[in-house]
Amino acid sequence: MAVRVLVTNDDGVHSPGLRALVEALAVGSEPYVVAPEHQRSATGHAITLHKPLRAFPVVIPHAVSAWAANGTPADCVALGVLDLLGFRPDVVVSGINAGANLGRDITYSGTVSGAMEGAIFGIPALAVSVDAFENARYDVAAAFASMLVRLIAERGLPPDALLNVNVPNLPREAIRGVTITRLGRGRYLSKLEKRIDPRGQAYYWRTGQPSAEEEDPGSDSYAVRHGYISVTPVQMDMTHEALLTALRTWEIRLESSSHHG
Repeated sequence: MAVRVLVTNDDGVHSPGLRALVEALAVGSEPYVVAPEHQRSATGHAITLHKPLRAFPVVIPHAVSAWAANGTPADCVALGVLDLLGFRPDVVVSGINAGANLGRDITYSGTVSGAMEGAIFGIPALAVSVDAFENARYDVAAAFASMLVRLIAERGLPPDALLNVNVPNLPREAIRGVTITRLGRGRYLSKLEKRIDPRGQAYYWRTGQPSAEEEDPGSDSYAVRHGYISVTPVQMDMTHEALLTALRTWEIRLESSSHHG
């Protein structure tokens, strides 16, 4: 039986990365698309509670069926799993994103959040990104993701886990291999650009750039920078175990409600 794959992203349902992914998945798998109707990058794991969610059918070449929704990537996965598909998919794939999602950037990433929502539903999931915002090439990432989907469907993933995949923006012959990595220490250094509108009121554009921290050879960013596809296992349990143990020695307690005059 073909692997049934729910595909989402944060670049929008008509993005070239999603279309390349669907085309590759259609060889040996059944891709079903539920994706945002427009760009929803950097939404993190936002979900929509303050307005109705809507989805309408669209045509995506090579997809068994496809819907565009007015929600976030996490919303799209929920819509697909809980109603639109009519069945529980075998794997959730989010991507292919234009721009890498490395290190601590995954906390902002709508792409990674789509895969996280799959993991929350107990469905094996992966996020796929290419390390380029312009002139991104998706052929290598699409072929790799298709292969990895079949492996995941065969072997499974632990509960509450997903894979975060980042692919250098290089032709196949220039890719040096695949490396299993951990999340790097890199972070996005935020800045605010303050401007004044015609009425004299301040407004802001939030900008920034990746940090210049040097990464060690075991990290995702080091691997991609050196021409390797990075595959990083991510878990939903964010508990800091060492601090958990240390906090138990702090004797943290609720103070008495009585107070003195």
